[in-house]
Amino acid sequence: MTLTEENKVAAGTDRPFARVLTDRCAGCQECVIRCPTGTLSMDTERWVALASGDLCVGCRQCERTCPFSAIVVEGPLMVAPRFEPKPVHPEHLLGDIGEIRSGLAGWPEALAEAERCLQCPDPTCVRGCPAHNDIPGFIGAVRDHDLEGAHEILRRTSVLPDICSRVCNQSAQCEGACTWSLAGGTPVSIGRLERFIADNLAVPPPAPAPATSELSVGIIGSGPAGAGAAWDLLEAGASVTVYEKESTPGGLCIWGIPDFTLPEAVATRPWRQLSEAGLDLRCNTTIRPGDLDGLLATHDAVIVAHGAGMPLRLPVPGADLDGVVDATMFLQGAKAALETGGDRAGFCATLGLTGDTGDTGDTGVQGRPEPEVLVLGAGNTAMDVARTARRLGLRATCVDWLDERFALARPDELDEARLEGVEVRFSRTLTALHGAAGRVVRAELALTTQERADQRPKVLSRNPEELEVQLVVMAMGYRSDPAFSDALPDTPVRREATGVPDRRWTASGILANRASAFAHRSPVGTLALGREVALWAAALPVGERLWAVGDALTGPATVVEAMAQGRRAAAAVLDSRPARPGRSEPAWSSRQRRVLVCYESVGGKTARAAEAVADGFAAQGDQIRVLPIAKVGSEELAAADLVMIGTWVEGFVVAGVGPAKAMRSWLAGLPRLAGKPVGIFCTFGVSPKGALRSMRQAIEAKGAVVVAQAAFGPRELGAKPGVFGPAAFADELARKATIREAQQVLVE
Repeated sequence: MTLTEENKVAAGTDRPFARVLTDRCAGCQECVIRCPTGTLSMDTERWVALASGDLCVGCRQCERTCPFSAIVVEGPLMVAPRFEPKPVHPEHLLGDIGEIRSGLAGWPEALAEAERCLQCPDPTCVRGCPAHNDIPGFIGAVRDHDLEGAHEILRRTSVLPDICSRVCNQSAQCEGACTWSLAGGTPVSIGRLERFIADNLAVPPPAPAPATSELSVGIIGSGPAGAGAAWDLLEAGASVTVYEKESTPGGLCIWGIPDFTLPEAVATRPWRQLSEAGLDLRCNTTIRPGDLDGLLATHDAVIVAHGAGMPLRLPVPGADLDGVVDATMFLQGAKAALETGGDRAGFCATLGLTGDTGDTGDTGVQGRPEPEVLVLGAGNTAMDVARTARRLGLRATCVDWLDERFALARPDELDEARLEGVEVRFSRTLTALHGAAGRVVRAELALTTQERADQRPKVLSRNPEELEVQLVVMAMGYRSDPAFSDALPDTPVRREATGVPDRRWTASGILANRASAFAHRSPVGTLALGREVALWAAALPVGERLWAVGDALTGPATVVEAMAQGRRAAAAVLDSRPARPGRSEPAWSSRQRRVLVCYESVGGKTARAAEAVADGFAAQGDQIRVLPIAKVGSEELAAADLVMIGTWVEGFVVAGVGPAKAMRSWLAGLPRLAGKPVGIFCTFGVSPKGALRSMRQAIEAKGAVVVAQAAFGPRELGAKPGVFGPAAFADELARKATIREAQQVLVE
């Protein structure tokens, strides 16, 4: 190990300092580019990094981004303490639905917190945010006392800053990915700064562009995914109709999140603004899978954003007894009962509860015990149910079979629930319910054990526990409506990234280590990379002129993920120029056709063929992009109107030939390409045999439409006059009036 002179001076002090291991340093400058304090520079004679001891704050961004492990940072983190306002708990919970999480009290607190931000050149917090908010940007605007500028920055990526700042699990997203958190410290309070902006200056309404097109889009569902899509489509001048089965728009944000966490005035704000901006909102309108064809005949595009509203139920003996309800029924009824003028006692009576519900102590004011509610689950939904029960004057016990180390609920929400008198028991599961006269009276619980987060808990048969109950609420979460599974093929999409991560993600340092204790050891980088898979899947249609977003695409997800996917789908709709049957090609879509030519090549012949194919399209005025398949992902595929895929033929004629192994692997990993027109070609030395057929089957299995195919041997690659070669193939395909007519060009 070799230290620079600057390191030697810094060593032994109580300040942080960076050690540059010059025998490992390759001079790539990754650390220099990403250092937020200017600590690092380059020794231009030896071309290795230099570190200045008096500038280092210990954020360890250089450690995480160095590809050669040539930097070691030691010493403390030089950052001011984070301001943590305490929850505002009412003295008496009964009937109180006032917001319990306080924001920053004023400018002094906001400015002090904003000053903790390092304004990182490659901010990992932005990658940790599912919407990719420009976090250093809006925090910088707060520093400048510019709330309008902060809103302008937020608007580029979010239309729900007031909602997301309240309900996001920031510890596993933006704040968990903050460079201070990744270094083992306490991150900037990003969520509270976002809320400060929205609390002190109203979120600007959508600004619809003048209607310049006949584009009509139908959106099924009015949750956060629908709001994100509708907002951007309206601002682009489209005609937008939202179909909502409930009487009030907002989805889970309205009926599934209690007012003490998300005030109703905040939850309803987006839909008030959207309606005032010209949205056609149709409540009390249920759309079923069989209605999709009719909607597609009415609209140019349809976005399915119906959410995951079907509650999960545990199949145990006694689950059909009276007094066993699901979280949806309980939360919807309790919300109405707790509103001003609501009938708390009447709602409890409808649940069959007896006893004293007029006080939140251990016993009622007349000495009778409070009714006991057993809540199954200890995730966020279960916490909402249990804490709502306390406000109705009920005792609440939550049970969950997970070990508390791997709890699904936000840790701050667990703490708040326990402070409000909710008993939370982990490592227990319900095995049976017993009743009397048809009504539940007793629950049987078994202990469980779990060693790892990715391990399914084991149920232990010994020492079962019994609990007297009057009401059981199943609150293990929700699932998507299975009736839509046939209409939305290949959903839900798994939020898991496979293969080698994109260089930009690796270089940022977010994947270098697990997050700190503040993030509860959540692998924030891996989680963020997985969300990217779903985000790009939202840009690809699941059927012709049909998109799925939010819970309809991935299964239960977060508010911010759903909103981001809705906006991504809206951008794809605007970009793809859909037109319903009977409507002529709209004038607003008269842009160049975008053709992506991608290939797998080893010797260079297929690469040259790909360039020749590209030249044929370019001659017709198309917009061309040529890339090896290693550089083609969902983003590139979503942006193309036509995809041309080329490979070389691998193998021996006697033993069998087919597409190159790398091409086969790439085709197997493609996302759903519903309706995407694709052309295929291959280069061969002796015979292509079934190479094209194999490619075609793999591509059609992904839902794409193969519109043309061609095989080029030595003679065709020579491009002699009169020979059908790559350029002639592309030229003939490009000159067709429509992509669909190109199927006539099929060449074996």
